[in-house]
Amino acid sequence: MFNERSGTVIAVALTSQEPRAGFPLTSESSAPGLPKRSWVRISQIRTLSVERIGRRLARASEEEVDRVVEGLNEIIG
Repeated sequence: MFNERSGTVIAVALTSQEPRAGFPLTSESSAPGLPKRSWVRISQIRTLSVERIGRRLARASEEEVDRVVEGLNEIIG
């Protein structure tokens, strides 16, 4: 709902470089359509203007979003 009405998007960083840290700081992405094996950097959360967002590469499943939220909850306690 926030993303639909605010003109901004809450996003986390995505990388193709295998991380040294595991969950909750990172989680491997299972989003179909990504060109490479990728990881979500859960600790790198940003709010971006929708104007800065390019074309969609892939879409995370509800389960993957739940795992990112679980990681955020672990990090912030």
